[in-house]
Amino acid sequence: MDATRKIIGICLIVLFGLPTLFGITWAVGIIRAATSPEFVSDLPQKIIADLPDAADEFFRAAQDEGAITDPETRAWFRAAAAAGVSPRDVLETSGLMNWARGELTETLKQIGMVLRGERRPAPITLDFRPLKTALLSPEVDRFLVSTLEHLPPCDERGSRAWAEVSAGTVCLDSLPACRPDAPGAKDAILAAKTNAVSRMDDQAEIFEGARGVPRLPFGFSRSIMFVSVFLFFIPAVLIFVGALIADSTPRGFLLWSGGSILAGGIPTLGIALAAKHFALWAIRDGAVSWSWNTHRMTDLELVLFDKLRMIPEAVLQQLLSPVIAASVIVCVFGVVLLALSSGARGKAKPAPAPVSPVAAGPTAPPAPPVPPAPAA
Repeated sequence: MDATRKIIGICLIVLFGLPTLFGITWAVGIIRAATSPEFVSDLPQKIIADLPDAADEFFRAAQDEGAITDPETRAWFRAAAAAGVSPRDVLETSGLMNWARGELTETLKQIGMVLRGERRPAPITLDFRPLKTALLSPEVDRFLVSTLEHLPPCDERGSRAWAEVSAGTVCLDSLPACRPDAPGAKDAILAAKTNAVSRMDDQAEIFEGARGVPRLPFGFSRSIMFVSVFLFFIPAVLIFVGALIADSTPRGFLLWSGGSILAGGIPTLGIALAAKHFALWAIRDGAVSWSWNTHRMTDLELVLFDKLRMIPEAVLQQLLSPVIAASVIVCVFGVVLLALSSGARGKAKPAPAPVSPVAAGPTAPPAPPVPPAPAA
């Protein structure tokens, strides 16, 4: 009977309790990360602050023959470097960074206030009109025109390509890396930029439809975290029921419960740590051949990824750290239950049966005397 109960308890724990515990731990960690003010508000503000330096480093690296093997791509970036204006200066003088530090940063701060519970949830509008004005500024146009003027002279093939660009008969995705001499080519480039900017939305609304939502007492982020913690009751019930079936004594119940929770928490913690360190190692050392479907990253994309890798690194840190923290808490809870089991009462051992004294039997008669041996 005891063996049957243990088999049923093990099946319930292994087949249902531990997989559910693994999934809930990851879910709670990701929910905590995705709704935290640090991830939604503070992290983007740090990225905005680092953007000018990253842009300058990207343009410098793109001119290196060891990084960019395509000569036409290098020609474009060398022409941009010869324009006399650095990417940082373009970002500053055009108003792009003013919009990022002003409108965008203020919107992110308001989102953080909602998540922290410092203000009532309500629609927040992000205005793109200053961004569109900055992209259409004379500083951006002068930078583009100066870059075109510092390209090397065109051969016959390049001249034909620019003539097609000025006529509007080709797409602007792959422009020739030579100085356009066709009339109207520069105007066609500027017109294409203006057309692309005009298609942008004037504003975007965050928390759309949030009017009338009451202000949560502990903040949106903490309230979501508080609710998500209750998801742990699902694997807890499965594990506790399985432990109770396997051994109903207090010591056995705690021993089975603590061991099962620890057995579910250790792999979760190990996988989260391994995923975090492997991903960071792959990003920093370029150990992974990055590709999406059939598209393999070009040299330019690899350089861009390398100079902006602080973004995926920071995102990974924010996403996986809560999963690791939740896994540690699960492991600690399992260890606590195991420690409590050592002092709990186990199954009572049956008392040994009393030993009855052996009654003395009748005394045997004495042995007859041995006759003496005859004399020789």
